[in-house]
Amino acid sequence: MKRLENKTCVVTGAARGIGAAICRAFINEGANVIATDCDETALQAFARETKCTPVHLDVGCEKGWQKLAKAAPEIDVLVNNAGITGFENGVVAHDPEHANLADWQAVHRVNLDGTFLGCRYAIGAMQNRPSGSIINISSRSGMVGIPLAAAYAASKAAVRNHSKTVALYCAQKGYNIRCNSIHPAAILTPMWEPMLGTGPDRDTRMAALVADTPAKRFGTPAEVAAVAVMLASDEAAYMTGAELTIDGGLLAGSAAVPGA
Repeated sequence: MKRLENKTCVVTGAARGIGAAICRAFINEGANVIATDCDETALQAFARETKCTPVHLDVGCEKGWQKLAKAAPEIDVLVNNAGITGFENGVVAHDPEHANLADWQAVHRVNLDGTFLGCRYAIGAMQNRPSGSIINISSRSGMVGIPLAAAYAASKAAVRNHSKTVALYCAQKGYNIRCNSIHPAAILTPMWEPMLGTGPDRDTRMAALVADTPAKRFGTPAEVAAVAVMLASDEAAYMTGAELTIDGGLLAGSAAVPGA
């Protein structure tokens, strides 16, 4: 029997990157996957490729979650993956001194409000199931300060904390619902492409961006998906309120010096 056989799983931000990798991994483990995204064109193309069920969803919109609750009133797993950095439309000020309120709120609307709404939906949709697993995709940036990406770092730190709050709440209420967070660092997804480019210096740029990572490489979406599968499965039945970092050793301590 596959690890997620007969489980209904919802993944947000599913059309590309980490979300797409999680969907594929869940499908390979026997899950019935509902893939959501706000990019309708990319979502439909992904659904045709993977045979998952597509649902258009803007995670920061409460009415969107209400519609999803009617379409999928009972689920076993939710992955709150949808997120933005604030730099999707070009470089703007996101430092604590120059960031404007609208840009700050736009990042929190997706990253934090979307996670809050997703967790609220999941608690209701999992109560009548044998068990439930909420997996929130936070970030390494939610565990340290990021001077030039203040909104992103703050939103992901809030996701980290809210995951623990949800875990404790569900336990206190006697719900068999777990909530854990995953904290990826440099994972090679499309969001990195503008910085890497396609020129002859691409490899040099890649090496520079992970120079402080002990593993000396980017992580892959599949490596994040593997952890999500574990948390979604019954193998992790005693894990709740936990945070798992996928960062090549970046937060293990001071910079590693090979051979020292």
